[in-house]
Amino acid sequence: MIPVYMINGFLDSGKSMFIQYTISQPYFQTKGTTLVIVCEEGEVEYDSELLKKSNAVMELIEDEEDFTPQNLISLEKKHRPVRVLIEFNGMWNSKNVKFPWHWKLEQQITLIDGSTFASYFTNMKSLIAEHIRKSEMIMVNRCDNVMENIPSYKRNIKAINQNAEIIFEDKNGEVNATLEEDLPYDVSAETIELNDMAYGIWYIDVLDNAPRYEGKTVSYVAQVLKPKEFPKGYFVPGRMAMTCCAEDMAFLGYACKYDKTDDLKEQDWIRVTAKVSLEYFEDYGKEGPVLHAVSIEKTDKPAEPVISFV
Repeated sequence: MIPVYMINGFLDSGKSMFIQYTISQPYFQTKGTTLVIVCEEGEVEYDSELLKKSNAVMELIEDEEDFTPQNLISLEKKHRPVRVLIEFNGMWNSKNVKFPWHWKLEQQITLIDGSTFASYFTNMKSLIAEHIRKSEMIMVNRCDNVMENIPSYKRNIKAINQNAEIIFEDKNGEVNATLEEDLPYDVSAETIELNDMAYGIWYIDVLDNAPRYEGKTVSYVAQVLKPKEFPKGYFVPGRMAMTCCAEDMAFLGYACKYDKTDDLKEQDWIRVTAKVSLEYFEDYGKEGPVLHAVSIEKTDKPAEPVISFV
């Protein structure tokens, strides 16, 4: 199998610089040939001396219809690479990508220009969401003049891809993405009350800052989900969320221990008050947030049952 590394991002998001930096690093050196496939030409040109020194060759595929398994195999036969790096065109839909059967996507990284992210996310949401959804790492650079927007950018990205590593950078390097003062609730309150908007923000923040909530009590309106694979006495009090568009919704919630789980019905609306604990949970496959119910009361369906990140 030939490992493939795909670098996504819109024009001038820093893809070429990122790839050139990567292939120049000692840890990335290899005896075989590295094939770099460029799908659009930006302002930064590839350094021919660096390519030669790194035992890399570059090929250009300018048209989306030419990005086919047949053409990729032709490039493989021409260069016999041991790995492939692809600078993917941000205007192409990665959903349509098809590799030769023996090419294995090893890692996908999305680069985002922080200064233009809001505009792209507003006007090309489905396209950028497709890049984000399939990436293991998302790097948002050029954040110097949008520092106050970083927490909301992170929430939007996390709503689409909960598992990706997200890095924000300004001219000095990596920056912290979420501060307690940016949250729409008081973390130090005896009980953290979460309205619809706050629930989504809390859910995402717990993914990145779980220790911040350990031992804290939260209260919110939720819908009951009872996964069949869960052990007896556990359920999920969560909310449906629109993470990108109406066709892209997900149920967001954490496991909750409750000794009267059998009394709850699937899709019931409840107000749950629970204490957050960090512990191993088999369905997570690792340590994570588990709620311990303090009280659960049935309640009416909210006016807006689906929360939104858009």
